[in-house]
Amino acid sequence: MPIVRSGPGIISFKWKSPQMAYALILYFFTTSLVLAVGYERLRIFQTTKIFDDYIYAIIFIIFLVPHFWIPFVGWGVANEVATYKTMWAHFQVRFYRVAGESLMFPRLRIMIIILFVGCVSLAVVILYSLSCLLDGFLLWHTIAYFHIITMINMNAALLYINARAVKEASHSLSACFKKDTTFDCNPKVVSEYRVLWLNLSEILQALGNAYARTYTTFCLFLSINITIAAFGALSEIFDSGFSPKVVGMLILTIYCTTLLFIVCDCAEAATNVVAEEIQHTLLTLNLSKIEIQTRREIDHFISAIEINPPVICMKGFGQINRQLLTSFI
Repeated sequence: MPIVRSGPGIISFKWKSPQMAYALILYFFTTSLVLAVGYERLRIFQTTKIFDDYIYAIIFIIFLVPHFWIPFVGWGVANEVATYKTMWAHFQVRFYRVAGESLMFPRLRIMIIILFVGCVSLAVVILYSLSCLLDGFLLWHTIAYFHIITMINMNAALLYINARAVKEASHSLSACFKKDTTFDCNPKVVSEYRVLWLNLSEILQALGNAYARTYTTFCLFLSINITIAAFGALSEIFDSGFSPKVVGMLILTIYCTTLLFIVCDCAEAATNVVAEEIQHTLLTLNLSKIEIQTRREIDHFISAIEINPPVICMKGFGQINRQLLTSFI
């Protein structure tokens, strides 16, 4: 994702930029590795008639596919991602003007470092364990998979970070709204926070639209691998019982299922918080002590929440939530 911070709170993307040149050079280098290992995997179809080896070869080839959709899911939507990230800067400015305090994201830097180290370490552990447990998956083959597995891990981490940011913003918005309405509940305050909440809901929707290609392909990729890996493990168990191959397939199944669960669960948690917290604050207001005009603004606020539900939708193809996980199952 060759985007750049071109100014305070401004994220931009240009096809002619040093970041894009770096991305292209790295992509062509890793493509040569992927093609070399992919050729080795394809040779298995010509040299073996064992059913299990076919299953493993299919899985290893599928794991190379995400490399080739990087230009489509990454560079092709870089402008939308830059726009989404810039929306956060505008929201923070509006939040400060309405609430009178800055929007804070505690422990964000530490969390990003931990997730980065965790994603890279997990990729090393997964690939090394598969290399030890599965026949035909040589250690030098892992060099073609390392950046792919790391990218898959970081896609899950990226949605987690964005969902957590939305949750923190929702917590702060609800707390400031409750504080301001307790001090002076008037139509202007309710109206300003209604607009601010709508901005946060738009950010959540923009998140889904900006990364629609990324998470559509991400979810399809994981669901296909879960199906094939589980099938391979079960067929091996029924044929010859437990073996290192079964353990490798089970590790792969659990790994893909966990990533899919993380993505669906954190998206569900973020959407629930955005809607429920502010609704709870609105419903706890003592309407008997509020003037008519303020009551109307509160009604407009509640209607806005119902009409504009905060969801992470992949450009109409589907919503990322827990129902998506159960649908795959």
